[in-house]
Amino acid sequence: MTPIPSFRKIILAGLCALTACTAMAQSDSYPYFGLSVGKSRARLGEEAIASRVLTPGTVVTGTRSDSRDTGYKAFGGYQFNRYLGTELGFFDLGEFSLQSSTEPAGTLEGSTRYRGANLDLVGTLPLTDRFAAIGRVGALYTRTRGHYSGSGTASVVDPTPSKRDTTVKWGLGLQYAISPMMLVRAEGERYRIHDAVTGRKNVDLYSVSLVIPFGRSGASSPRMAVMPASQEASPL
Repeated sequence: MTPIPSFRKIILAGLCALTACTAMAQSDSYPYFGLSVGKSRARLGEEAIASRVLTPGTVVTGTRSDSRDTGYKAFGGYQFNRYLGTELGFFDLGEFSLQSSTEPAGTLEGSTRYRGANLDLVGTLPLTDRFAAIGRVGALYTRTRGHYSGSGTASVVDPTPSKRDTTVKWGLGLQYAISPMMLVRAEGERYRIHDAVTGRKNVDLYSVSLVIPFGRSGASSPRMAVMPASQEASPL
């Protein structure tokens, strides 16, 4: 008996449904928490700071400085979709020191520390299933504290200058998904910060971050397996 054409189509459609497969798709929106550690580097203009801190008439004849330290961040955020998120963080960029010799003979020693909070807009550009490029721009609130002391004939005008300031920051980096519940980032960021003595300067932070998303799990997304149209069902 020759199969009825319409019945053959029904059989083929049923076989396609039975051979459907699933693909894992990640949730596009989720909250997350993260921690960062890295190296910070300040560009402060130490000689200008030393000259401003010392009493008038004291001349700076030489300055040595330590403009590198370890920086830390703790942050929480929300990823709205694959491409955009926002992030609130708290940072400690470390402490930077200087030592200056003066004329008349004396020595100035000092240090400056930067801590604060930031609110960033974070953009994500997926490159592969696991890699993504990230960029950020944000506002930051910083408290800068300085400690300066003089010996010999070096006298300090204000031994403990401090400054609260609201400025901007920006950065670029890469993100890698170890799993749906663990991400790793490598970033470079620039913080525009007041040094509490002469004005706003740049502090850069190069960090590695561990990011823990919440509620980001795999979801089944059906994908139909298509049977070649030329394949015919076996006669009944």
